[in-house]
Amino acid sequence: MTVARDCAACGLCRGRLNVVCPDGDPDSPVAFVGEAPGQKEDETGKPFQGRSGKVLDKLLEEEGVPRSSIYITNTVKCRPPGNRVPTAEEMAACLPHLEGELQGRRLIVALGRTAARDLLRREVKLSEEVNRKTTVTIRGREIDMIVTYHPAASFYNAKAKDALRETIRFARTYLGARGSASSTGT
Repeated sequence: MTVARDCAACGLCRGRLNVVCPDGDPDSPVAFVGEAPGQKEDETGKPFQGRSGKVLDKLLEEEGVPRSSIYITNTVKCRPPGNRVPTAEEMAACLPHLEGELQGRRLIVALGRTAARDLLRREVKLSEEVNRKTTVTIRGREIDMIVTYHPAASFYNAKAKDALRETIRFARTYLGARGSASSTGT
């Protein structure tokens, strides 16, 4: 399910340049889900294109996971003003699109507290839940999920970068031979 380029389901449509649609392999068993597009994403119409995207791309490459082998999206498809956290109403407006994107995946990686909270429908304490496998129900089907730090957290916190690296190793095991040169993982 793709969001229409002229979507007006919430107020975020008034300030956007582009609806930011998913990127990567639409048939991948693994989906990485961020919070919301930033300025670069709004300009390009693709998720994770700015500083956070560069960190994510570098870690994926270092761990032998081509970005093209995973599916990358956000909980909301339009940039919130000032890069603020999306409201519950904005997230609810995009939830049918997000659920359609995630349906049939084997693993969902929630990048950051906001994405995890939106998917799990409860508050999340990253320090207690990072890299612990759980499940989330998407349209009546349970899918494995792992919560990790958003790549932006690694700008200031080496532990966040190490945790994200561990998450990518875990995700690699769901890709098998199709996503990496080495299909071993943690």
